[in-house]
This record gives sequence, structure tokens and C-alpha cells, in this order.
Amino acid sequence: MKIIHLSDLHIGKRVLGYSMLENQKYILDRIVEIIEDEKPDVVAIAGDVYDKTNPSEEAVNLLDDFLVRLSKLDAEVFVLSGNHDSPEKIAFASRLIDASGIHMSPVYNGMLSSYKLTDEYGDVNIYMLPFIKPLHVRRYYPEAIISNYTDAVKVALDKMNIDSSKRNILIAHQFVTGSKTCDSEISVGGVENVDADCFLPFDYVALGHIHTPQDVVKNKIRYCGTPLKYSFSEEKQNKSVTVIEIKEKGDVKVTLRELKPLYDFVVVTGTFEDIMEKYKNRIINDYVQIVLKDENDVPDAFRRLQNIFVNLMHMSYDNKRTNERKRLENLPIEKELSELEMVSELYKLQHNRALTKEQEKYIEKIIDKVKEDC
Repeated sequence: MKIIHLSDLHIGKRVLGYSMLENQKYILDRIVEIIEDEKPDVVAIAGDVYDKTNPSEEAVNLLDDFLVRLSKLDAEVFVLSGNHDSPEKIAFASRLIDASGIHMSPVYNGMLSSYKLTDEYGDVNIYMLPFIKPLHVRRYYPEAIISNYTDAVKVALDKMNIDSSKRNILIAHQFVTGSKTCDSEISVGGVENVDADCFLPFDYVALGHIHTPQDVVKNKIRYCGTPLKYSFSEEKQNKSVTVIEIKEKGDVKVTLRELKPLYDFVVVTGTFEDIMEKYKNRIINDYVQIVLKDENDVPDAFRRLQNIFVNLMHMSYDNKRTNERKRLENLPIEKELSELEMVSELYKLQHNRALTKEQEKYIEKIIDKVKEDC
């Protein structure tokens, strides 16, 4: 059985005010071409289909077009809801469109959606675990001890009584302990971590949530990553489509099909004059961040650079002055600070004045509320 593993499309995303829809439409076209070439039995989309729980009309239309094209191919398509998605919106009309070969994950109700497919080696069981939090699982299993995300996922999977002697595939959207992240992701201090041991009954776990493509366990648990770059911290990453081939039990092969975007994320470093000289008489359409090495600020630099770099997203300086500021900001703290003290120090650094008593009381209330929610 051949499976195409995708995730984190983030359709409708904006980066520093720039819409990614044109780039997303281009890359989805390339993905359809790869799927047509590979002729998989299954396409698994492991969550964060949209970038917002309330996507724009343009984002909905783009996903609709993509799924319609996939429905015309000879593959079963499984679409999972991630933490950026509205589970209810992803689940809408799921039972109605199942017959088209497009399987949208329902809202978690204490059980996982499961499907049985067959190839020349026998049955393959496919399970869908949408993004869940401990409170989602506690609702259905109040008797279970669920104190963290690992407990929640373990209980959710244990209740399925998965036969580990069979070939089992899981599509999931969680943060697995030890995974590498980048600037376009938010992880709250390890709170969301799920231990990889939860996934032992599965032959392959198609993960979403982390944008950096990586194996958690080689040929067994993998993040395919985003099909596009969504931050400059991803500049050096190679984006791809993950192709899995499963034969007999334990025989799993993973290969990658490279993806090239319409517009890339590029960091350009140098003095203003050097950059202008290097790129003169050119128009650059990539998404660009420029780091100027000039010791003095260049008048009207951003606007002048935009004449060459059409999609200039950010400009900053890297010189003696900025390095000294970074050094002062990163000085070691001599004592362990409370949450309020850390906020106070940051405020003082940014505004050159201390918090008022009223501000301190307000921040203390926010800190207490965050602790309760965790």
C-alpha cells in the first residue's frame, strides 16, 4: 500500500501581512501532480488544513478545489483537523461526502474514526486522531487519570483496542516529545508534549503540527512538515511530500518528493551599497528579509530596497550597536525571577520605565489565569 503523507497546509495564512494564497495555490498544484505520478492508495492530510478556525472565503474555495481534484483520483483521502482548524467545520457533511473517497475527521467523541483497506498483503487499518487536549478526553473518560497530553493520547488510543499484530496506520496532530520546532510554531514550554511510546501499536504514524520535516522514529513516526516555508527560520529547509510504501507487517519504506515554491523565503545579508550593487537591474519576487551590516542607519533604506525586492517583509541591522543591545538583553540573571518580575524587567527594557502598581495587579491576574488554564 502506498500512502502520501501531507500536513499543515495552513491555507489562508498571512506572514508579516503578506497573503500566502498565491504560493499555496501553486504548491497544491505541484502536490496534485506528484499524487498523479505516484498513484497512491491513500492521501493522508494530518491537520492544520486551514490557518484559522474561521477561514476566509478564498481559503475555503482553495481547499474545496484541492479536494475535488483529489476525489477524481484513485485514492482514499483522509483529512484531519489540527489545532488551527475548527473541528466542527472540518467535520461538516463528512458522512455525506465519505462516498466520494474524501474522509473528513469528525469531532472527537471518545472514539477514533477507523477505516479498513485491503491490498495484496491483507488488511490495513487506518485511524484518525484529531488534535485533542486532556479536557477533550476527560469528558468521555472521567474515571481515567489524565493529567497531561501523553495521558490523554494514551487513553484515547487504548480505548480503541488496536490489534498490534495487524498493519495499523495512525494519522495524528500532536507535539511529540523531542521534535524540532521553528519560529512559525508555538509550543508552550513542553505542556503539549506527547511521548512517542504512545504510538507503539502502529506501523506508521503520519504526524502533523510541526513545520520542520523530521523522523521521530525512522520509518515509523514522522512529521512530513509544511509544503511551504512560513518563516525565515525555515530558510534552509527542503520541503517535500512524504511517500510511504507498506508491504508485509514491519516492511515500511519512506521516500521524499521535493517541493519547490513559486516564491521562496530568502535572507539577504550585507551592506546597503553591496546589496544594491549585487542585485541591480533585477526584480526579486521571493519573500525577503534583509539584514544590513552598515554601522549607521541608511536613509529610506526599506523603500529603496523595495524597488528590487518586491516582497520585502522585514529589514534589520546587524552591527556593533545592535550587537551591544543583544549582549545587554542576554546578560545572565543573578537570581531566579518570578513571572511578574520577568514581565516587569521586559517592560522596563522596552519602555525605559517601571510598571505602575495598577499594571502589576492586572498582570498578576493574567498570570494566575494562565496557570489555572494549564
